[in-house]
Amino acid sequence: MLTLEPNIAVGRIAADGALSITLSGAWTLRSGFPSAGPIAREIATSRPRSLVFDVRDLGAWDSALVTFLRHLDALCESHQVAMRRDALPVGVQRLLALAEAVPEKPGVRRTSVHTPWIARLGTTAGSVSAVAFVGEVASATWRLTRRSARFRIGDLAVVVQECGVQALPIVTLISILVGMILAFVGAVQLTRFGAQIYVADLVAIAVVREMGCIMTGIIMAGRTGSGFAAQLGTMKVTQEIDALTTLGLPSIEFLVLPRIVALCLMMPILCVYADVLGIVGGAGVGVSMLDLTLVQYVRETVAAITLTSFATGIAKSVFFGALIAIAGCLRGMQCGKSSASVGEAATSAVVTGIVLIIAADGLFAVLLNVLGI
Repeated sequence: MLTLEPNIAVGRIAADGALSITLSGAWTLRSGFPSAGPIAREIATSRPRSLVFDVRDLGAWDSALVTFLRHLDALCESHQVAMRRDALPVGVQRLLALAEAVPEKPGVRRTSVHTPWIARLGTTAGSVSAVAFVGEVASATWRLTRRSARFRIGDLAVVVQECGVQALPIVTLISILVGMILAFVGAVQLTRFGAQIYVADLVAIAVVREMGCIMTGIIMAGRTGSGFAAQLGTMKVTQEIDALTTLGLPSIEFLVLPRIVALCLMMPILCVYADVLGIVGGAGVGVSMLDLTLVQYVRETVAAITLTSFATGIAKSVFFGALIAIAGCLRGMQCGKSSASVGEAATSAVVTGIVLIIAADGLFAVLLNVLGI
């Protein structure tokens, strides 16, 4: 008898075509999991009729032995070899019978099938749930246009107040500072050519077309988007969303839709407010540093701003508001069941919102350039 493993020995085939396998030693997870390779090679070459076991020297055993025997049973079944279990311990026989009584769920066992990268990209980072969420939001928005969406007007009013009035102080501060910074940077360069009057043009065009809507969007992503994620995440932790579902109230319409509508309504107003304050901040620098009169600065600003530039900034602000609200609500609805998950959802909402704003602004720039606007 040739011993191939410390606790496995493969014997000769008997006259009745049975291959003897001797199991000895301690078969536990701690002692290691033996390989069935030698037995598989012997079965493939000798073609026995059955497999019998000798367990006289078998010591302690646990699930390692059962797992090994299950693998061996599958091997025998593939080669049409009968595995005789009468010599195995009674406990092992019962566990094997129990394992065979419950069929294996499909898809549980991992396979090494190669998946194309585009398929992996589509199924990673929660993109499947994100697409489903966007689809549900689009469906709820369609029902809103048909006046069949279900949510409370009082909830919408509260969210409007949170997104609008309560955001004015931080929008005021950032907008004035951005306008002053643009004017100062422009003044340093344009003064060299005696063209300091065009600082008004620089500030007006930059603020109205780009900086007003972008800075407002970033502020709202950090302030309101994270708030949406924290609110919905907390509701999920406390099972309030599950309670709404039990009552037959769709969470997308009742919780998400009012937040999206409120932010889309408030973003254009905040954008116009930021544009005005950005221009005011630039005027402060222009009048105080460049010896320009307030009348000169205002006339140059009015001449530089076109209706197209103003409408472009407003349109982008509405789109940014929708992106911020969707990102915040999505991360809130994807929140886990622990309190730590709420903070992670809020952080993820801010990052996602800012990335979407910058990416969307780049797409707008390319599109407007193609259209010649």
